[in-house]
Amino acid sequence: MGVDIIFKIAAIGILTAVISQILQHQGKSEIATLATLAGLVIVLIMVMNMVSGLFDTLKSLFGLY
Repeated sequence: MGVDIIFKIAAIGILTAVISQILQHQGKSEIATLATLAGLVIVLIMVMNMVSGLFDTLKSLFGLY
């Protein structure tokens, strides 16, 4: 799980930035903003899943229920 998650987040960021720039160049800034927001939500969901896994690991490590 080490470096691959960083590469996934970076790839989503680059893809979102490219899509946003293309849409803004075409004059569709509202849709570009929505595309950027969608990329942010995807990354936040990925991070939330990682934090959830961390808490599960800590609960099992310390024997908490």
